Amino acid sequence: MRHPAVRVPPLANGGGHRRRRGAVRPGRTGGVVVAEEDRRAPAAVVFDALGTDYERAFAGSAAHRASLRRLLAELAPGSSVLDVGSGTGRPTAQALVEAGHRVLGLDVSPVMVGLAARQVPEAEFRLADIREAPLAEGSFDAVCGYFSLLQMSRAEQAAVVAKLARAVRPGGLVVLATVPLDVEDVEAVFMGQPVRVTSFGAEAFGEMVAKAGLTVLAEEQTLFTPEHPDAVPEPHLFLHARRDG
Repeated sequence: MRHPAVRVPPLANGGGHRRRRGAVRPGRTGGVVVAEEDRRAPAAVVFDALGTDYERAFAGSAAHRASLRRLLAELAPGSSVLDVGSGTGRPTAQALVEAGHRVLGLDVSPVMVGLAARQVPEAEFRLADIREAPLAEGSFDAVCGYFSLLQMSRAEQAAVVAKLARAVRPGGLVVLATVPLDVEDVEAVFMGQPVRVTSFGAEAFGEMVAKAGLTVLAEEQTLFTPEHPDAVPEPHLFLHARRDG
C-alpha cells in the first residue's frame, strides 16, 4: 500500500545511509540488496546483524502489547500511522494493519525493511533515516517510535521528537518508548552487539516531549529482560502523548 501523505525519499535515495550511489536498491520480493561497499549507519549495522532475533527477544514484552492496545483504542477507523524504527514489522505494524489502519514504516536497517515487507505486506516500509526524512506537517493521525532513538545524540532525539510532533495532525497521537537512563554516548553490548547509547532519565524525557508541543496522556515504566542469552534486565518507559492544538 502506498502512503499518499508523506514526502519520504524513495529507497533509491538511501534515507540517510552513508553509501555510494546505487549501493542500496529495492529487491524484487520486498527485500533490500546492499552492495559490499555500503557504509551503513551504526544502528543499521546492529539491527542488520540481529534480524529476527530482535523480534523473538522482545516478543514477550507485555508493556509493549499494552501500549499497542491503548493506541488502537484511541485511533479512529482507517487512521494513517507512521512507525519509526519499524523493525521486522511485528508486533507494531502488524497489529495496526490488522485493525484496519494504514501504516508507513521507516527503518535504517535494510535487513529489517526486507523482513517487514515480507511479514506485513499490507503495510508500506521504506529504508530511511528519520533524522533526514522530510515529513509533511500534519500528515499522520498517529506516530509511534518504539526504542528507535537510543543511538542518536540528545540534540538529535529532541529534534526528532519535535519533528514527529509536527508530522501528526493537531490532536494526533505520538507514542514513544525508550530506556529511561541518564546516559550519553555510553559503550554497551546489546544482545551481543556493541552499541553506543544515549538516553534521558524518565523526567527529562517527559520534559523533552512537552517542549515538542505534546501533552503526555499516560506513561508506564517497567523492567523487561529480552529472551536472549546475552540480554540483561532493561528499564522501559512507554509514553503516550497528544499534539496540542
